[in-house]
Amino acid sequence: MEQADADILCFGHTHKPYHRILNSGIDGQNHFRHAINIGSVGKPKDSDVRGGYVMLTINEQSSVLDKDSISVEFIRFDYDIERAAKAVEESPLPNEYADNLRRGY
Repeated sequence: MEQADADILCFGHTHKPYHRILNSGIDGQNHFRHAINIGSVGKPKDSDVRGGYVMLTINEQSSVLDKDSISVEFIRFDYDIERAAKAVEESPLPNEYADNLRRGY
C-alpha cells in the first residue's frame, strides 16, 4: 500500500472478509491506511454460507489522520445455495465446489 501510495485497498482472493486499519505514520504522526478484504459474493470461506458484499462509506472530510473517517459494513444476504450447488454439480467443475458452498468454506 505504501509503495502504491494507497490509503484504501479493497481486495479479495482469500474469500475471507475483514477490515484492518494500519498505522504507517512516523515520528508520532498518524497515517491510517485501510486494508479491506471484501470476501466473496457467493463463495465465502468464513463458515457463513450466505453471500456477502461490502458497503464502503468515505466521509466528506476523510483524512488519513482519522482512522474513523471511513466505515466498512459487511452485508450478508441469503440466496438459494442448494440451487447454486446443484448447478456446480451439473457442470464440469469439481463437486467439491458444491460442497464448499453448502459448508461456507
